[in-house]
Amino acid sequence: TTPYHALNLSPCEIKNRSKEVFHCRIKMKLSIFATLVAAAAAFAPSPVQKTAFKSTALNAILPAKQQYCPCLSVKDLPKPGGAASGVAGGLAICIAVDQKGGVYALGDKCPPVNQPLSFGKVNADGTIEDPVLGTKFSLKTGEVVGPWCPSGIGKLLGGLFTPSGVPTFAVRKSGSTIDVQVDVNAKANFEANYWSGVLDAQGKADGKYY
Repeated sequence: TTPYHALNLSPCEIKNRSKEVFHCRIKMKLSIFATLVAAAAAFAPSPVQKTAFKSTALNAILPAKQQYCPCLSVKDLPKPGGAASGVAGGLAICIAVDQKGGVYALGDKCPPVNQPLSFGKVNADGTIEDPVLGTKFSLKTGEVVGPWCPSGIGKLLGGLFTPSGVPTFAVRKSGSTIDVQVDVNAKANFEANYWSGVLDAQGKADGKYY
């Protein structure tokens, strides 16, 4: 950035430029805050109870099927103290490596508003920290360790939600990939319920209309 004095600006112009920069920073912070508040509102529990759908061909629940799936290439494995995102069986996974080189697999969505856990910081105490709201999760169990949403903005949003952890998964190295054990039917079950809800909003979940 070119210094103001190099632009041959008058003291008055320099003062005005400084005010413009200050106002831009304030607007940016307010924009980020508004985005997080909107996300919190979207995920906040609703007091209105949803109609329970009967099991149909569209929303039939498939049995859980645990299976190791490729998630990340070994060459993309983060260094100790780092984390990376991957996909296994259609599920978003955070691969974290502690300071001793131990590899862990967790769900890649931080509660309560689902920002990527893989953007977080891996700490020496065996936790990974939410990059926005500051919650720490155990690498081994996924449970919340310490305060819930302790960051500045987290204190505003955290009170709207009950503390909750993230899922953890078995992980192994297999040849040139890092494999994670997941329920390969989880994504299909989620999508079945989603489409059932969409159809029910237009007619009945079995394809008929009211």
